[in-house]
Amino acid sequence: MRIEDYAIVGDCGTAALIGRNGSVDWLCLPRFDSRACFAALVGNTDNGRWLIAPDAEIRRTTRRYLDDTLVLETTFETADGTVALVDFMPPRGEASDLVRLVRGVRGRVAMRAELLIRFDYGSLVPWVTRLPDGTLRAVAGPDMLVLRTSAPIKGEQLKTVAEFAVVEGETVPFVLSFGASYRDPPAAIDWESALEDTIAFWREWAGRAEDSGPYAGVLRRSLMVLKALTYAPTGGVVAALTTSLPEELGGSRNWDYRYCWLRDATFTLLALMNSGYFEEAGRWRDWLLRAVAGSPSQMQIMYGITGTRRLDELEVPWLQGYEGARPVRIGNSASSQFQLDIYGEIMDVLHLARCGGLGGDETAWALQVKLLEHLEHIWQDPDQGIWEIRGPQQHFTFSKVMAWVAFDRAIKSAEKDKLDAPIKKWAALRDQIHAEVCDKAYDIELGSFTQSYGSKQLDASLLLLALVGFLPPTDQRILGTVRAIETSLVENSLVRRYQTERTDDGLPGSEGVFLACSFWLADTYLLLGRRKDARRLFEYLLSLRNDIGLLSEEYDVAKSRMLGNFPQALSHIGLINTALNLMHGDKPAEQRSGHRLK
Repeated sequence: MRIEDYAIVGDCGTAALIGRNGSVDWLCLPRFDSRACFAALVGNTDNGRWLIAPDAEIRRTTRRYLDDTLVLETTFETADGTVALVDFMPPRGEASDLVRLVRGVRGRVAMRAELLIRFDYGSLVPWVTRLPDGTLRAVAGPDMLVLRTSAPIKGEQLKTVAEFAVVEGETVPFVLSFGASYRDPPAAIDWESALEDTIAFWREWAGRAEDSGPYAGVLRRSLMVLKALTYAPTGGVVAALTTSLPEELGGSRNWDYRYCWLRDATFTLLALMNSGYFEEAGRWRDWLLRAVAGSPSQMQIMYGITGTRRLDELEVPWLQGYEGARPVRIGNSASSQFQLDIYGEIMDVLHLARCGGLGGDETAWALQVKLLEHLEHIWQDPDQGIWEIRGPQQHFTFSKVMAWVAFDRAIKSAEKDKLDAPIKKWAALRDQIHAEVCDKAYDIELGSFTQSYGSKQLDASLLLLALVGFLPPTDQRILGTVRAIETSLVENSLVRRYQTERTDDGLPGSEGVFLACSFWLADTYLLLGRRKDARRLFEYLLSLRNDIGLLSEEYDVAKSRMLGNFPQALSHIGLINTALNLMHGDKPAEQRSGHRLK
């Protein structure tokens, strides 16, 4: 299936991807970053999946989320009748449960379920036994899954199958629960109460969001995706649910995104605060402070959901990759890269948190001062940049601008809250960085800032120069940069991250257009007063969502399909912030840049 054929259900601890064919093809238990027990998404059916679908020709399939919830309903129509498959994960209790309900809607429909549990990313076939009460238990090493259902089940070629029929008004439940193999099986849940509780949980949570304006519904759906990608015990937000969904079909640019990136910090905070979710914003801020605590020289660009630092990267040779895109990678070695922009992200997010009334950790300012003392000595060093280029370090323009942001926001925080700080020294450093960027990163011939010092290449991160307040949006250098990006990086109205080589058909290769960057362009249009252009681009981006409102990381314009890990937090964060910018004149873009929207 295409990436857009999948839907997400989750319990704020982990989540599953379920295809429109009724197959759970990706699920890591008990956490987002745990080893998958269903890995067919990046392998094949032998690597684990759980299919429930009619055992007959399907004439039509439709699906939806029950209003303002993350409860998925997939409806299958056959010649004999209609059946609805309801999938959800109750908010995490003692165990993680995936509930699947087969409901008869019309007529009598023959059904088939196939459960292939393969622990450790599809490599381990479990030992399956039946408990006295009929519960199916599957164990391999430390992991255990138990299945409870009223359907008749049997073993068949290393999988568990069920063949049954449902009639109008009948419901056949399946509940899969995770536990440690060295403990008693997790207790059974009442699926009817669990469904009611799950619906109530999501509707109450979604009900706190912005409830007016033309994009209110769109906003709530993306906020629910963001909530579903949040690890509730810590407040960390994973970049995506998956690993190794390719940036290019059949390519090797396949990365593990089940971690938390500092580069997304400010956009995440603004999306949450401006939507009314101050508790979640505060927990995200607190996660960030815990993660970066320690020696400033050891700060990383990303961390695990609990703040763990070791994200060692390895390749999984037994998985064939999504549509053959190999290798499949677990872990992410980019975590050890040096990126200057993260210092600006930290200072920006903590400054905006103070401005938003979140209060402050008493130790936060002391940590910020130490980080700036370190930045003072390293800001002139080359780095690997926001896009984590796995090559020689360069003097990336955006990295230097974010070093400027770091000192600028620290000065603003110190002045606002009368904090003890060497403001004169920081102001001198801020001015020095600003002058150097304007001198070395601006190309007079191109009339634009460039990706790095002395380069002729463009980069979508340059759109953020106005959005972080480095220069006024009306500055001719900003206007020239926007024009250059529109000419060189925009394809079918959407933005590529950077310039890439052309393929034989004349189209840019290596990856698709980057959706978050396209939202940045819409935000920049708003700062420039080009409101019609902003709205037109935003509406087009909305049209790229799948039928249930989800976005991936990238989009293949030529093939009209999604690319990259899914669902992508940064894409949905971009959607939220642009929607807020369009619905209000004084929201994220103004708050971050300090410039009034026109």
